[in-house]
Amino acid sequence: MKFLCLAYGDEAGWNGLSDSEKKETLAQDKVIEERGNLMSAVQPTVTAVRNWDQKLHVTEGIEETHDLPLAGFSIIEAANVEEVIALVANTPCARANGVIEIRQLWNTSS
Repeated sequence: MKFLCLAYGDEAGWNGLSDSEKKETLAQDKVIEERGNLMSAVQPTVTAVRNWDQKLHVTEGIEETHDLPLAGFSIIEAANVEEVIALVANTPCARANGVIEIRQLWNTSS
């Protein structure tokens, strides 16, 4: 199974970690990457596209359901959601007062 993990966090949370905590969390990112998974940070700028009723709307800016910006994402292959939780629990956003949303992907080609 593949899982989309959306990482929400901000620079203040990251800066609140000690240098050793930062190294630990980045090491966990490396573990996930070495398993062949995609991990990436994202820019805070958001372009939202909607095409409801064939009326195209493009907006710039953050549109989110909570107070943290999207900071990155990964696509992780794992046996189940529990394995994904174990992998992401010590990544930067999870440790730096952020949130990781995990969503199982359906109909993936590989």
